[in-house]
Amino acid sequence: MPNESCDSTPAPPSEPVKPGTRMVHCVKFGKELPGLDRIPWQGELGKRVYENVSKDAWKLWLEYSKMVMNEYRLNPLDPNSQKIMGEQMEQFFFGEGAKLPEGYVPPKAKG
Repeated sequence: MPNESCDSTPAPPSEPVKPGTRMVHCVKFGKELPGLDRIPWQGELGKRVYENVSKDAWKLWLEYSKMVMNEYRLNPLDPNSQKIMGEQMEQFFFGEGAKLPEGYVPPKAKG
């Protein structure tokens, strides 16, 4: 079952998949897509992401994580900041969706 918080997230365009590509049933998009090449995070969360998140969904997370790091002024080397990012990642992929920081205004779309 796809993550219900992403119903408005458009599925990535279908591209030809190379033979031998590791496929996962992506929790963000609710369909089979190419998986990540390696475990992206430490611990059980990293394994869970590796097994359930597509490359396309990971790209969405990377963009979202930049916003979180900037809005909360997090230091990626700080253990407390890493804990916050892990919590945000879990919500983004497996929870009801990560919450935007209070007062966040999204940038205007490039046009």
